[in-house]
Amino acid sequence: MKLSGAEILWECVVREGVEVVFGYPGGANMPLYDAMLNYPIHHVLVRHEQGGAHMADGFARASGKVGVAMATSGPGATNLVTGIATAMMDSIPVVFITGQVAAHLIGGDAFQEVDVTGITLPITKHNYLITRADEIAEAVREAFYIARSGRPGPVLIDICKNAQIEKTEFEYPETVKLPGYQPVDHAPKESLARALQLIEKARRPIILCGHGALMSGAEEALMNFAVKTQTPVASTLLGLGAFPASHPLSLGMMGMHGEVHTNLAIQNSDLILAFGMRFDDRVTGTLKTYAPRAKKIHVEIDPSEVHKNVAVDVPLVGDLKTVLADLIPLVDEYDHDEWLQEISGWKAEADARSIMNWPEDDKLYVAHLISDIWRATDGNAIIATDVGQHQMWTAQYYALEKPNRWLTSGGAGTMGFGLPAAIGAWFAHKNEEIWAIAGDGGFQMTQAELSTAVQEGANVKIAIMNNSFLGMVRQWQEFFFEKRYSAVNMRSPDFVKIAEAHGIPARRVTQRSEVAEAIAWARQTPGAVLLEFRVEQEDAVYPMVPAGAALDQMIQRPVKELASRRNP
Repeated sequence: MKLSGAEILWECVVREGVEVVFGYPGGANMPLYDAMLNYPIHHVLVRHEQGGAHMADGFARASGKVGVAMATSGPGATNLVTGIATAMMDSIPVVFITGQVAAHLIGGDAFQEVDVTGITLPITKHNYLITRADEIAEAVREAFYIARSGRPGPVLIDICKNAQIEKTEFEYPETVKLPGYQPVDHAPKESLARALQLIEKARRPIILCGHGALMSGAEEALMNFAVKTQTPVASTLLGLGAFPASHPLSLGMMGMHGEVHTNLAIQNSDLILAFGMRFDDRVTGTLKTYAPRAKKIHVEIDPSEVHKNVAVDVPLVGDLKTVLADLIPLVDEYDHDEWLQEISGWKAEADARSIMNWPEDDKLYVAHLISDIWRATDGNAIIATDVGQHQMWTAQYYALEKPNRWLTSGGAGTMGFGLPAAIGAWFAHKNEEIWAIAGDGGFQMTQAELSTAVQEGANVKIAIMNNSFLGMVRQWQEFFFEKRYSAVNMRSPDFVKIAEAHGIPARRVTQRSEVAEAIAWARQTPGAVLLEFRVEQEDAVYPMVPAGAALDQMIQRPVKELASRRNP
């Protein structure tokens, strides 16, 4: 049968199991929007294309499915770029569909013509420029396969307007043939044998669990391996939730704002088992002094990541879940009690400095507020954050027990991510409790999506940690620029009035005594709700590994500050 290119697009998208699309119409994608009315697709009209990109991203992270976002040509497509880069850095499967000017106009600087495939080539796993209707079906089929397979990532399909209108014979491609793209599942047996030798000799092993554990669905295999070998598990920022925080072998987060005992364990280990992580600079500190006594085994599906930042002794290139399934029957049970006791000693020393041990007063500290939300939700909520101090405090104090409930921008560090990602997650799990936790700076970047939340009836609870600063930049200026504050003092608007203008119930909290009741009210109120917390302005995230420092050279909360709190 003959269909228009726009109809072919939706025929293929529906067959890929897509039910919801986030987007914004315009001149170059209007035929796609017209044809969409004939298909069982729920379209979410976002208020800015960046918001649509983050919603598709949040949907993909929460659901494990491929997210879809749409935009028109020119500024519509370029407004997606930040969201595409965010998905690329964190390996999130999203298909972006953009309209483009007619093929005969390309290269002539036509109205709203931008070379979006050229712009996005470095920040997509693959992209397509479609100039004819008969190219669409194969491109869509391949795009979804590439986005979800191997190391997931974003794919962009740029479709010229004439290709959307033209009619051609439609035949759905049942198979995908990409000879140059063959993701590997199993690591070679000889490499497994070399890894086993290192595991047997290790006395101070540690597992570094990255986002790949979640992308692979390797949570059960990770647990089985850790328990069988009695190996403690540290997590990257994006690996949180792959291993239960309450488990005795869990060390929590590593890296720049990771736990003190976790970073010390890495630096003193004799074997690092890197599972689905890429040795990001925020994880390693300076490479010259990183884990100096440790042999390193790297399980990674993307061969380009192996040896890229850290040279390893045994690379195991393959899907983490599959590699662990091959490895677990081969390893013996081990006793690492002495090593675990040493780590426990470091943890006890660090806990003595914790802000959670401070006596209660009426001031609002973000760490305490995150802990309050964690207790109120029993740790079961889906949490989406923006980027900055509140993000690190949430990673530290919202203890995650289950996978795919932690949505945050790791590699790109994208401010404005939290609110739209939470809305996207709601479309994936409408019966789950969802919180967007943001700072006052990042929230203002995508706050227009409050209207999207209202229009869609999204049941998302929003907590703004308002310190009237760009908090993380201010902290760096305090620590490393002699407290010479430059362009960080932010006069925030009245967030309660903004929420109410969008039709969202809202409250402002300024005292500790108001917190519990405000959180309970937000949870009990149907639909989107906003809480603005006026928090301490110059609090800092501890510990902190300074840029260029070794992982164990952490700035910890000053003892003097602790003493003043205990003896007011």
